[in-house]
Amino acid sequence: MKSVLKLFGWPTICGFLLAAVIILAFPRYFSSSTQPQVDSSRQDQQPLSYADAVSIAAPSVVSIYTAKQSPQQQHPLMQDPFFKHYFDNSDTPRQQRIERSLGSGVIIDAKGYILTNHHVVDSADQILVSLLDGRESLAVVVGSDPETDLAVLKIELPELTPIVFGQPEQARVGDVVLALGNPFGFGHTVTQGIISATGRYGLALNTYENYIQTDADINPGNSGGALIDVYGRLIGINSAIWSKTGGSQGIGLAIPADIASNILNQIIQHGQVVRGWLGIEVQEISSASNRNPSGLVISAIYRNSPAARAGLMANDNILKIDNKPLINGRMGMTQVASLQPGQVIEIEVSRDNQPLQLRLTVGKRPAEEQ
Repeated sequence: MKSVLKLFGWPTICGFLLAAVIILAFPRYFSSSTQPQVDSSRQDQQPLSYADAVSIAAPSVVSIYTAKQSPQQQHPLMQDPFFKHYFDNSDTPRQQRIERSLGSGVIIDAKGYILTNHHVVDSADQILVSLLDGRESLAVVVGSDPETDLAVLKIELPELTPIVFGQPEQARVGDVVLALGNPFGFGHTVTQGIISATGRYGLALNTYENYIQTDADINPGNSGGALIDVYGRLIGINSAIWSKTGGSQGIGLAIPADIASNILNQIIQHGQVVRGWLGIEVQEISSASNRNPSGLVISAIYRNSPAARAGLMANDNILKIDNKPLINGRMGMTQVASLQPGQVIEIEVSRDNQPLQLRLTVGKRPAEEQ
């Protein structure tokens, strides 16, 4: 008997232990319940979501509807003198055609100031603003800046929720962003993507360009809406898409929030945007004409301009303005325009291959027609 126990005892014990290990390791295969087992360790975990960011920013984003009256086009035969004489009654009022368009905007403060795009409200006879909570209000244009494609509206409603500003200068390529707006008139809509690039310029969309590029879907109607970070903070005003079809193709452009805020403050304070001016015309230096392609060469100087009074001369090669290097003419325009009239700056130039430092008092940029 002892020999039998000795022969089969240890294998039997090992078998029971192995079975216990298998049951503990794979309990779902041995449970009599048909209900799936829930991992209690994961019950308190929340799924990845941007709902909190949207709930913070959405009440500050509005839908904009505009109407503009334009004369009804006459039939081409009415331009013929014969038909015009017999059929055109000059006493009959010309029929008006109403053109409607849509866009988006962002509430900036509780007083009712709203940022949007210039092209959204340009020449509009009536502007209607619709809020997330269903309230509506007619809006007036406080001021507009076509050169950056920004405009400021004003509505009169209580208990408005202003947007929280982020820090677009710290935005990085790859950061997740959300675009909020009114695409195709659908109403408040959110799309998600990343920042594809920063500092985009030279696209010939506006006079002054410094765009944030994103692949978040931006469609017609999103113009003037908010580009926010994952914390619900405003980092840009959605302004344009680069598309061959008219719809989103993964290249959307937004004006950085700090630039938009500066434009807003100037319009509210002065009724217009006041920009710095040096009084020069420049050309980019090509590598064929200079071993050092950086900087700009002055091609002309306006009489009695700040540049003329400071001693700048034609053919001077401008290297830096206030220790910031210049890359090309369009970026230089933006850099100069951001200066304040009356501000004293230092300009580093190269004249006859010799470095030269000059001090200059920035002037006010004349109106475009001047």
